[in-house]
Amino acid sequence: AGNYAFQAQPMGFPGGPAVPPVQNQPIMHEGTIWMPIPPSIPNCPPGLEYLTQIDQILIHQEIELLEVLTGFETNNKYELKNALGQRVYFAAEDSDCLTRVCCGPARSFTIRIIDNLGREVITLQRPLRCSSCCCPCCLQEMEVQAPPGTTVGYVVQNWHACLPKFTIQDEKRMDILKITGPCVVCSCCEDVNFEVKSVDETCTVGRISKHWTGFVKEAFTDADNFGITFPMDLDVKMKAVMIGACFLIDFMFFEHGADKKQRAGVW
Repeated sequence: AGNYAFQAQPMGFPGGPAVPPVQNQPIMHEGTIWMPIPPSIPNCPPGLEYLTQIDQILIHQEIELLEVLTGFETNNKYELKNALGQRVYFAAEDSDCLTRVCCGPARSFTIRIIDNLGREVITLQRPLRCSSCCCPCCLQEMEVQAPPGTTVGYVVQNWHACLPKFTIQDEKRMDILKITGPCVVCSCCEDVNFEVKSVDETCTVGRISKHWTGFVKEAFTDADNFGITFPMDLDVKMKAVMIGACFLIDFMFFEHGADKKQRAGVW
């Protein structure tokens, strides 16, 4: 995988060198427990040191009361947590009202990811692209910057007649990982898994999962929960790009509840 010397191996057996434990204690801020601030690491983008400590991350979209009551789509907000439930990052969508009304889940947007020091450490930018499988020349794409203004990679949709497929690329557009989803992307009563594989697709090295949250939440909101697993020794820049892939998958396949109501005129 180019210069990204992680060991592709079956899921459940994260490898790589041990990361020194963080000595300071978790931070409590306004009732939220944040992951301890890790020490600075040479050649690591500021704010991505957190990702050296984890091999999985949970993304929980916040439920917006205005959306539930009116069907009016607001900017999405998310908590990104580690396996202990400590907040690693907070993410917020930045898009205008007209874009959300006219384009729905196909809209262009910027998502800003903030650490517990209030720094914007990752920026996700999705341009407006065609989402039809009949137009393979203009498929979905997301640029990942860390820190803002410095591109570290891309998530690129690949055309396929049956399966949702994506490629994770580095800043030089070199293919690093592949993502393949199920033929039928349906979250009824079970999780939906998108497998993260090596470039030759012979080995599964991670997973992006949309978690089933129950009938009430699935039916009346578009607030989704996701889990991401990746090799512990995967380059932190590619971990950030995998986070971007999760957001792109959410908007393409699961961000639909309030948007449909809004475009149908249910307020």
